[in-house]
Amino acid sequence: MRRHPHSAAIALMLLAVLLFALMDAGLKLLSAKYPPLQVAALRGLSSLPFVLAWALLTVPVASLLRIHWPLHLLRGVLGVAMMAGFVYGLRGMPLSTAYAITFVAPLLVTAMAGPLLKERVGPGRWLAIAIGLVGVLVILRPTGEGMITAGGLAVLVAAMCYAAGAITVRLLAQRDSTQAMVVWFMALLSVAALALAWRGWIPLEAADGGIIVGIGVAGSLAQIALTEAFRRGEASLIAPLEYTALIWGVVLDVALWGVLPDGITWIGAGIIVASGFYLLRREPAHAEAEHP
Repeated sequence: MRRHPHSAAIALMLLAVLLFALMDAGLKLLSAKYPPLQVAALRGLSSLPFVLAWALLTVPVASLLRIHWPLHLLRGVLGVAMMAGFVYGLRGMPLSTAYAITFVAPLLVTAMAGPLLKERVGPGRWLAIAIGLVGVLVILRPTGEGMITAGGLAVLVAAMCYAAGAITVRLLAQRDSTQAMVVWFMALLSVAALALAWRGWIPLEAADGGIIVGIGVAGSLAQIALTEAFRRGEASLIAPLEYTALIWGVVLDVALWGVLPDGITWIGAGIIVASGFYLLRREPAHAEAEHP
C-alpha cells in the first residue's frame, strides 16, 4: 500500500490541532477562576521554557538576537490583545463556538494583505471574505433573538488581532527565523500580560498547577508540530486541516462541560469554512507562527 507523499505532514498538522484544542480547553478551565490577562500571562509563561529549549537546540543563539524589533513588539501587543480577547470569550461560550468565530481569521488575513502587503485581492476573494463575515454574523446573531454577546465580540476582536499578527509574520519571515518569531512572541506575551495583570493578580490554586503545566506542554508541542507540518507538506494541503479544531471543540465541550453548539452556530461555521476553502483554492496558504 502506497503512503501518501504528505502523510507525515498531515499527521503532524492533525496532532497540532488536537494539542492546541487541549491547550484551549485548559485556558477555558482557568478562565472561570482568573482574569483574562492573568490567563494570557500563564499561557505565555508556561510555554516559554519549552519553546526556548526547542529554539536553542535547533538554531544558533545569535539568530534569536538579530531580529527586527519594531515588528516583534507590534506582534507582542497584538498577541496580548488576541489572547485576552479569546480567553474572555471562552468564559461564556462553548469552545466550539469560539473556534467557529476564529475561523474568519484567514479571510481577514486575505483582506489585510491587499492594502498592507500590496497583494492582489480580486473580486472573487472579496466576495468570499464578505460571505465569511456573513457567517460570523449568523453565529453572533445581532438581530432576531439578540444573541450577540460581549464574549462573542471579544473572540471576533481576537481573530482580527490574530490576522494582523499574521501579516507581521509574513513580513518577519523574510528576515527572522521561525524559532526567533516563536520565542519572542512567547516572551513578549508573557512580560506584557504579566505587567498588565499584576495589580489584579489572583493567587494560583495548587489544584490548577497540572492544568497550567499541561497548557505549557501542549502549546509548545503543538507549535513544534505545526511548524514541522508546514515544513514537510504543501501549505495549501495542510492549512485546511485546521478546521478539524471544530471537531475537537465539540468533543471537549461535551466531555468537560456537557454542552453542544446549536444549529445556527453550525450553519454559520459552515459558511465560514466554505469561504475559507474557496480562498485556499484561489491562493497559496501561508504558515503562521502562532495559534489564536
